[in-house]
Amino acid sequence: MKVLLLKDPKDKDSGPDPYIKELGLYGFEATLIPVLSFEFISLESLFEKLSRPECYGGLVFTSPRALEAIKICLKENSKNEAWSKSLKQRWNTKPAYVVGKATASLVEEIGLTPQGEKAGNAEKLAEYICSREKPNSSALLFPCGALKREVLPTALREKGIPLESLTVYQTTQHADLQESLSSYFSQQGIPASVVFFSPSGVKFCLQHIQKLAGDFINHIKFAAIGPTTAEAMEAAGIPASCTAESPTPQDLAAGIQKLLHVQNC
Repeated sequence: MKVLLLKDPKDKDSGPDPYIKELGLYGFEATLIPVLSFEFISLESLFEKLSRPECYGGLVFTSPRALEAIKICLKENSKNEAWSKSLKQRWNTKPAYVVGKATASLVEEIGLTPQGEKAGNAEKLAEYICSREKPNSSALLFPCGALKREVLPTALREKGIPLESLTVYQTTQHADLQESLSSYFSQQGIPASVVFFSPSGVKFCLQHIQKLAGDFINHIKFAAIGPTTAEAMEAAGIPASCTAESPTPQDLAAGIQKLLHVQNC
């Protein structure tokens, strides 16, 4: 059975995409179509703030892209040297809060120790942060995207925990998205399941998929990587038949296996 994953591939250097690999263990033929493109901005401002750890109480990351922005900064020799010599150690005396495993592994790659990775979404991460931070302490630095949701900032603000947001990337539709979707449906046919990985993915893909699937749209079981994406799908009129228990390849694959197995009984 075919499963269409609407997400960006994992870095080529780090082997096969874990979602394709995990679904393959259940006998599914998964295909990945990149949905989003990212433009990184305000990188000088980002590094300037990272150069002053004494001004902040810690870091908050709710997206792997925010870590990519830092990694781009660290490609410059002088910045990498400053990070390796002292900044990394100074930030390591403070918490680096993360929303999930993918973000946690990137935090480790830049030499920091992640906290809160089991949260899985912004709501739970906000609860975790609020349980550990005192009101009116030093602000937490939050590198984020232009489309960030207000759940986490609002929850922290209500508890009096200062958060300093800095937009470091903008999200746009991948240039090849429509062509890739058309090609997939004409060559592979109607997939058994389509998985959305973000509200942006719902926004950019759903209409194309509805058009390409036509009358067969009801044959597709739609799945979401998490509750935020499931909400976006519901709002767009396509309820999620399956939402991964946590945003991991294992939980998504298990959820889809259960969904499609039940449907085939």
